[in-house]
Amino acid sequence: MWYMSVDKPHNSRDRRERFVSLAEARTSKAMLAIRLIGNLSNKSNYQYTEQDVNRIIRALNQEISDLRRRFKSDDPGKGPIFKIQ
Repeated sequence: MWYMSVDKPHNSRDRRERFVSLAEARTSKAMLAIRLIGNLSNKSNYQYTEQDVNRIIRALNQEISDLRRRFKSDDPGKGPIFKIQ
């Protein structure tokens, strides 16, 4: 017996709903991660230099710049993993 494959087309509403759902979840997760990085500022628990702080902030700012660029183009933009040293 012959079966015809019927693929459900992704309409714009489905794609919008998936975008909104993922954008909210991923943005919330990123914001939490940034807050947790901010917790590292507690000098009674951690030792760091101004250079360490500048590297963290520079890396985060670069990712935000890359994010903006990716929304303006089709570039997938995978960058390096962050390391202090």
